Amino acid sequence: MYKILSILRKTITGISDWFYQPFSKYISLVTFRYGFTGGLNTVLDIFLYFVFYNFVFKKQMLDLGFYAITPHIAAFLVVFPITFTTGFMLAKYVTFTQSKLKGKKQLLRYGLTVMGAIALNYILLKFFVETCDIWATVSKIITTGLVVIYSYFMQRYFSFSVKGIPKS
Repeated sequence: MYKILSILRKTITGISDWFYQPFSKYISLVTFRYGFTGGLNTVLDIFLYFVFYNFVFKKQMLDLGFYAITPHIAAFLVVFPITFTTGFMLAKYVTFTQSKLKGKKQLLRYGLTVMGAIALNYILLKFFVETCDIWATVSKIITTGLVVIYSYFMQRYFSFSVKGIPKS
């Protein structure tokens, strides 16, 4: 399993770094890798959200017997653990590789950052879908854009902070 993950890491890093070449004069490698890996994870997130919302929950309420969950929130709740895991792995092993923090501390900080992202996701999805009456998938895309900005700064300067190395 470790060998497969190592090959996957090298492949993703290699592809990211190849695409980085034309942008190298404008942004740092870390920022580009964050955008690249974050983009991969975001596409996965939106794709899975679309599948669960439209085909698994079929745009219907999820009745748990004691509580009913709207389909847009149910899809978010199911997709979240998947993209949490892939997001952490990509951030730790591809993007923020210079961080010397122990893995447990990174995971804890990443988890705190993501809790903020969950709150933002929930509030913004409820607002865009239920108050603004915007389609659920479009609302998810708008929400994701806003949450990505928050997440970048939190991950770069908190979850995977690097002491003594300039933050270019």
